[in-house]
Amino acid sequence: MTVFRMPSLGADMESGTLVEWLVRPGDRVKRGDVVAVVETAKGAIEIEVFQDGVVRALIAEPGAVVPVGAPLAEIAAEGAAAEVAPAPPTPQPAVTPPKAPAGPTAAPPPQAGRVRVTPAARRRAAALGIALERLRGTGVDGAICLADLPSPAPPKRVPAGFDPAAMRAAIAAAMSRSKREIPHYYLSETVDVSAALDRLTRINAERDPPARLLPAAILLRAAALAIAATPEVNGWWEDGRFRAADGVHVGWAVALRGGGLIAPAIRDADRLALDPLMAALRDLVQRARGFALRGSELTSASITITNLGERGAASVLPVIHPPQVAMLGIGRIVVRPWVVDGTVQPRQVVTLTLAGDHRATDGHVGGLLLTRLAALLADAERL
Repeated sequence: MTVFRMPSLGADMESGTLVEWLVRPGDRVKRGDVVAVVETAKGAIEIEVFQDGVVRALIAEPGAVVPVGAPLAEIAAEGAAAEVAPAPPTPQPAVTPPKAPAGPTAAPPPQAGRVRVTPAARRRAAALGIALERLRGTGVDGAICLADLPSPAPPKRVPAGFDPAAMRAAIAAAMSRSKREIPHYYLSETVDVSAALDRLTRINAERDPPARLLPAAILLRAAALAIAATPEVNGWWEDGRFRAADGVHVGWAVALRGGGLIAPAIRDADRLALDPLMAALRDLVQRARGFALRGSELTSASITITNLGERGAASVLPVIHPPQVAMLGIGRIVVRPWVVDGTVQPRQVVTLTLAGDHRATDGHVGGLLLTRLAALLADAERL
């Protein structure tokens, strides 16, 4: 028998509110199934289970504020003889479901036995006017869950239930802990990215606008490869020692339209070519701003990148997100006079800044990462 506990969805999380269960006692679950929705300062997050088995009992009731690490449910191993406990009563939701937008009439709820769908997915489908009969579910026993719905356009207003002040307080708590506990060191390097951007221009010249690559894709690709070659910065500081990650799981910092910041992970980013990496990046940013992330995307990042983009400052000094041991900052691409083959030319350059944890690495290792990243950007055909 295993106790499924409230996961920590970041260093700034102390507790979460259980919004709803997506399973019942007796349901079979497998690793990666979404079993609950939890409300945190970062919004409503789908929580996955990390083992195969049968739900024996639901311990926490919807609406309860559950501390990190507190029991949520009991899960018996597949085939184990276990008496199934009744599910806790489900209260009426406190929030009125959103009204359907003007346009096509929302599809009516399917009849029992025809389409299995979680309550949260049913409400969102009704709000978006999506016919559930056309979707294929990936949840427990084929149930349609939030992740199966087409991603909506980023909201123009802050969703109900999102508290920017609470998120800002959570960010402040995490960053205060970081500066208090982590002995930061900083390294920076200004790099000529003209070759990389020229390659991007050649690729995009033959594409329609929706399929074009953004500079963020080629910067992320180069960073992921450089991180893979520098495993000392890719992992977590836990129990007084460094634990290396099993892959390059890059947390990408996303600024939310309602205020605040969130950094969900792109797993195995070093294994993705430019096009799938761009697709993953677009999907992640859209779902982050639509508050449709999964818990694993908030907990698996092994290193974080903050990219200021074309509207940002020329450089940034990152603050490491604990328990990670490094964070990479990418400033705005700017045109600067640059010496090339003994002559001064206008070139497009970017300032890269690494924040490292002196408990895990030193400036030599951090410098190797920046040197590798600069070399990759200079030899753009390798990306």
